[in-house]
Amino acid sequence: MVSVDGLTVEFGGTTLFKDISFQINEKDRIALMGKNGAGKSTLLKILAGVRQATRGTVSAPKDCVIAYLPQHLMTEDGRTVFEETAQAFAHLKEIEQEIERLNNELTERTDYESDSYMELIEKVTALSEKFYAIDMTHFEEDVEKTLLGLGFERTDFNRQTSEFSGGWRMRIELAKLLLKDPDVLLLDEPTNHLDIESIQWLEEFIKTSSKAVVLISHDRKFVDAITTRTIEVTMGRIYDYKASYSHYLELRKERREQQRKQYEEQQKMIRETKEFIERFKGTYSKTLQVQSRVKMLEKLEIIEVDEEDTSQLRLKFPPSPRSGSYPVQCDSVGKSYGDKLIYSNANFTIERGDKVAFVGRNGEGKSTMVKSIMGEIEHDGKITLGHNVQIGYFAQNQASLLDDELTVFQTIDDIAKGDIRNKIRDLLGAFMFGGEESTRKVKVLSGGERTRLAILKLLLEPVNLLILDEPTNHLDLKTKDVLKQALQDYDGTLIVVSHDRDFLDGLVTKVYEFGQKRVREHLCGIYEFLESKKMENLQELERKDK
Repeated sequence: MVSVDGLTVEFGGTTLFKDISFQINEKDRIALMGKNGAGKSTLLKILAGVRQATRGTVSAPKDCVIAYLPQHLMTEDGRTVFEETAQAFAHLKEIEQEIERLNNELTERTDYESDSYMELIEKVTALSEKFYAIDMTHFEEDVEKTLLGLGFERTDFNRQTSEFSGGWRMRIELAKLLLKDPDVLLLDEPTNHLDIESIQWLEEFIKTSSKAVVLISHDRKFVDAITTRTIEVTMGRIYDYKASYSHYLELRKERREQQRKQYEEQQKMIRETKEFIERFKGTYSKTLQVQSRVKMLEKLEIIEVDEEDTSQLRLKFPPSPRSGSYPVQCDSVGKSYGDKLIYSNANFTIERGDKVAFVGRNGEGKSTMVKSIMGEIEHDGKITLGHNVQIGYFAQNQASLLDDELTVFQTIDDIAKGDIRNKIRDLLGAFMFGGEESTRKVKVLSGGERTRLAILKLLLEPVNLLILDEPTNHLDLKTKDVLKQALQDYDGTLIVVSHDRDFLDGLVTKVYEFGQKRVREHLCGIYEFLESKKMENLQELERKDK
């Protein structure tokens, strides 16, 4: 369906990837994998036609519809949510007008036997078949179903898109793409702005869709649930596995072990050859043999071992100063914006050493509660912070608040104090910013690299209450694993707002659910919470049926 041939991308004197080729077939569900900065998003942009490669081609049939969801975009203002989403069907109006134009041309022409007349008939027939195959009678129902699946309420349908945050606008764009019923769907981090329920709905939608999907995602559960093929981008080339993500990890491990073995054998041969050359280079009887071996070494293609994506990220939070027994106590806490009630009468206590998750659909008040605890916004009721509570806060927009003009080193050097200043180089190395990487300016970093740098800033000061609002957005899977391990070892109190089920699993032991204008406490991990939630929903459905 889509063919990629000899693709090469070079910029700033470096080659991102060289001479890569692969095909996207109908019903392929492909995960693009590789560490942050490997070129995944660039490859997706080239497939979408929004960026040009230095060399090589991307070809697709003329009538092939390719739809692309980038990491960042802004929906146009001036329409309601429903109207903007219904723009997905604007191309059908164009097809209808084209059919009308062709029919008019057929009635005006008289060269009935000519080849061009027959071509015109074939064209109008094909377009008509395509147009009438789409059931336009249910398009409003389809728009509604998709918007509800992605977390909108019916009351949102007639609100202006300008009233919504960037994350919700991204959902509108995703709804438009899904409704276009494209032949190839390109998704760059589609789950970053979705809550758990919406991710599950999108999973189901993609699995039941017969079209091709190419996606970048750092949500392991999401990737495993929907993809059947994995293309790894590493060190300027690609490896194509007809396997799910979990199976790909096993195959990649085998490949690297094989490469390492071949590399070691080749290095041994090179050493022995060089020794032979050194020993006999002045011996007349061995001249031809020496020359032959010199030429062989010159022509030898050195085997490279692909970089191990361990990221060498030794993340360790400094020991936290001891706080009081109850770092956060909420008593009848509520919050409204004008007439809109977010939640009311929230009562809960977070004890020292607790690791808790704030979960719920977007807009139900998770980040609002975080801002209330931080003292950033006014609220009803009372929030009491315990004795000696020192807060470390990672906000969703933390990475975008970094100074673009500073280098990576300057970013850390500016805030490091005391003994830690002697360890800046070590810290940067542990965060994959070693050597020349530390001299790069922040503005050229990828989303994942910026997030990593923002988290590193957070690590420089010892705190005993860590509040992380969507910390895993844009982090690659390996970095996420290492961050999770560090948080499991962290001896302070943790509040994490996240929709990443895999990240929360085994990390938190208490879940606060935000929804229906209240906050409910669940004394369990994330998967027990999800299972209980499904049961509650079934009971609610049964009650409605009765």
